[in-house]
Amino acid sequence: MVRVRTRFAPSPTGSMHIGNLRTAFYAYALAKHNNGDFILRIENTDKRREVARGIEGIKHLLQIFNLKWDEYYVQSERLDLYKKAAQGLVASGHAYKDEGAIRLKITRDEKISFIDFVLGKEVTWDTNILEELVLLKSDGFPTYHLASVVDDHEMKISHILRGHDWLPSTPIHLLIYKYLGYDLPQIGHLTDILDPEGGKLSKRKGSVSVDGMLKEGYLPEALLNFVILLGWAPKDNRELFTLPEFVEAFDPKGFQKANPVFNRVKLDWFNGQYLRRLSLDDLNFQFTIFNLQFAKLEKEKQMAITKLIQDRIVKLTDINTLAKFFWGTPKVDKDLLGKNYKEHLLKAVEAIKKDLPLDQVPMQNNFKVGDFFMDLRIAITGSKFTPPINESIAILGKEESLKRLRKIYV
Repeated sequence: MVRVRTRFAPSPTGSMHIGNLRTAFYAYALAKHNNGDFILRIENTDKRREVARGIEGIKHLLQIFNLKWDEYYVQSERLDLYKKAAQGLVASGHAYKDEGAIRLKITRDEKISFIDFVLGKEVTWDTNILEELVLLKSDGFPTYHLASVVDDHEMKISHILRGHDWLPSTPIHLLIYKYLGYDLPQIGHLTDILDPEGGKLSKRKGSVSVDGMLKEGYLPEALLNFVILLGWAPKDNRELFTLPEFVEAFDPKGFQKANPVFNRVKLDWFNGQYLRRLSLDDLNFQFTIFNLQFAKLEKEKQMAITKLIQDRIVKLTDINTLAKFFWGTPKVDKDLLGKNYKEHLLKAVEAIKKDLPLDQVPMQNNFKVGDFFMDLRIAITGSKFTPPINESIAILGKEESLKRLRKIYV
């Protein structure tokens, strides 16, 4: 039985797209579900597009998601292999030299096909429509077409998973496999992730880089769950997976044919689920990373705030808006206050000074409950949308709360 060996082969040319992360998850799960090997291969033969520390960034992101590779290769360190393969194609008549480069020579009037194990069907091309592309550039670096085929053969890759946008290149790769006498691995092309506004999801349309989404405050666990279900479905419609659980449940038959839509609301739901599962200590630690002002507060106050807002946040960065009034005096727009705000706040001050329950104030003074608490909330926090105001006042403390109220009605 052939050992399952998959690879994730990113290029260090910029921030990783969410679609690339999905490919990595699928390739990892396919290998590990079958007790196989997951290989990380850096495809950096286009040196003009390579960004500084791009390779380190790729490794770091995979480590964040606990995607541990069994083997590691860098294409720029393997140039002799590609040169040898290109020269072999020239010697066999399947390639020719062209102004210092080596270009593929295609036999015409043939059909070339393969069975896509993701699409579940045979795909066929006529060789007459194919262009004789460059395989080895004049600078000695291979193009993607030659390097990926040679590497997949040399690394004994059994299953190739890649984006649907690579499908037009597949017939060229099939010919290279054929001309070099290599066995063909199983190849599958994944669906395109669509933008809700139409078209393919693109970094130009918003923050869909993995780095960007982590910086927005999405947890790696939530991104895992969201991403794996963009193009794959389990047999039981389950939604919440740890990485080991995903590996155990993974079945290539679950790959879907229809292009999924990037649903931010669903991602927020996943993130909320995992934020609720964090211990208060773990969530508090995350908050200290996302807000330096919060990190300066006393630990007891930090923990009280964390407990208060845990069930109300969607992303870790929500602490920057939802709780900022705890460490900074807010600017209050008096236009947001009701016409009776001075009377409301005066009675609130009297109750707080005497340590009386604020819930009794509206009834004792014939105030409308909603109006009273809205004025109180705005005066204390500067916003209509905050955590529960009674608990917020308790965390702020008596002195600070009175100070803020007096500042508004005096």
